[in-house]
This record gives sequence, structure tokens and C-alpha cells, in this order.
Amino acid sequence: MSETGTTFVGPLGSTIHRLRADSATIAAVAGLDWNERFRRVCLDPVRGVITLMAPSDLHEDLTGVFEDIVDAAADVYSRAVKKLRSTRLRGEDDPPGTGMEPDCAFYVGESALGFLAAGDEGAAARRAFLERNAPELVIEVEITHSDVGKIERYGALGVKEFWRLHGRQEAPAEVRAEFLALAAGAAVPRPLEASEVLPGLTPGDVCEAVEGVRRSTGLLDRRRAVARIVHRRQQASVRLREEGPGYGTNPAAGGSESEAGPKEAGPAPAVGA
Repeated sequence: MSETGTTFVGPLGSTIHRLRADSATIAAVAGLDWNERFRRVCLDPVRGVITLMAPSDLHEDLTGVFEDIVDAAADVYSRAVKKLRSTRLRGEDDPPGTGMEPDCAFYVGESALGFLAAGDEGAAARRAFLERNAPELVIEVEITHSDVGKIERYGALGVKEFWRLHGRQEAPAEVRAEFLALAAGAAVPRPLEASEVLPGLTPGDVCEAVEGVRRSTGLLDRRRAVARIVHRRQQASVRLREEGPGYGTNPAAGGSESEAGPKEAGPAPAVGA
């Protein structure tokens, strides 16, 4: 080990242990069953970091809430989705057993169907699919100072979009979400006003859905809580398009097409703007 480990409590109350080690040490400890004690384990030989987390009840509650939100939103958008739990994401050259373990990760669209098809062929095909294809969406619900460089690692692995939640155990109802577009080699992720994986869904929509999902007592209630928000977002997008300049008018000239010639149509307003 290259430095003494540190132990701290995250903003949601989770206990986190962070150690630095060289890649050979990380590869050696990858064979241990860390999950007997720690339900979240990151063994990253690229950054040289071992992170062990014993998640708090609030952390696990919010993880489940976000899984329900993505599942329900994908259902409304008629997009296939497959969540990954306790799955480590690693590069082709990383030692076996190492990798990043996000709170939530999802295949969305064609990759979700491909993952399910690979599973039908057996465990080996499923593992091979995981190693060749990064999930489109990764979510972290508890961000700490130990996460420096983690977003870049997800981008290097091929993850397209990253959602992170900012919250505190002292005020569990006060949450803020942030969406980022990732790309391999990008030093800085691109902030998103709305998701590109689940088109139109905004960070504000997700934060609003958190409380509704958390208070729901059944699967149908959870789906309804999210569906109401998604449908409202879709209706708002339609209104924005319909309230644009009337057909056949030229505001700059103050006349119609017959007076000023045809006007080239501009781009439709972005969803979630």
C-alpha cells in the first residue's frame, strides 16, 4: 500500500473506506470476498484506488428510488431497459475481479435487448457482453471527495450518461440531481439540461419524482408517480412547438409569405428547455 487508508462518513450517512494501492496489489485482493462486509466495492487499478462502502439505509433507499424512476420512465418512453446490480464495470486490460461498481447502471434500448439475448445463451455469453458493452446510463446517489476521477473512468469505459444525486442525511427530502454526458478522452463531462438516454427527462423531473416514488406503496403507484411527470414534460414540449410563429408569417417583415416570400423553418425547441 502506498498510503494509510482513510475512513469517513458520506453525506447520506454511508461509511466509506478509501485506500491507495498499486495495480498489482489491487489485482491480488480482487479475489477476496469483500461483499461479506461491504456492499459497494470499487477496485480500480487504473486510478490505484480501493473504495469500500457500507451503504446507509438512506443510500439504499435512494438507490431503489432511482431504479424505479428509470424503469418507469423507460416504460413511458417505450424503451427497453435492463438494470445491472452489483456489477463491476472494467476495461479489457483490467485484472479479473476489479472494476467500478456504480449504485445503479442500465442498458437502454438495443443494448438492453442484446444483454437479455446474451443471457439466454448462458453465463459466459452474458459476461462477454458485459465486457464488450458499457451500460448507457450510470447513477451515483452519494458523492464524496473520494470520487475524484470516477466520472472520467466511466467515460473511458464507454458509459454515455452519468446522473449524480446531491443530498444530505440531515435533510433527506432536499435532493438535487445533475446529468452529465460522458465521452472517452473528454477531460470535462458535458452538462445536460435533459437526458439523452431517456430523451426529455430533466434533473428537475427526477428530483420531483423522488418524493412520489418514495411515498408509493406498490409498483403501480411508483409507475404512476413517474408517468405523470413524464407525460407533463411531453405535453409541455408539444405546447412549445405549437406556440411558435404562425405558419405563413414573417415577423421580421410584419407580413405573410405572399408578401415577403417563404420563411425557412427554424429548429424545434429542445425538449426540457
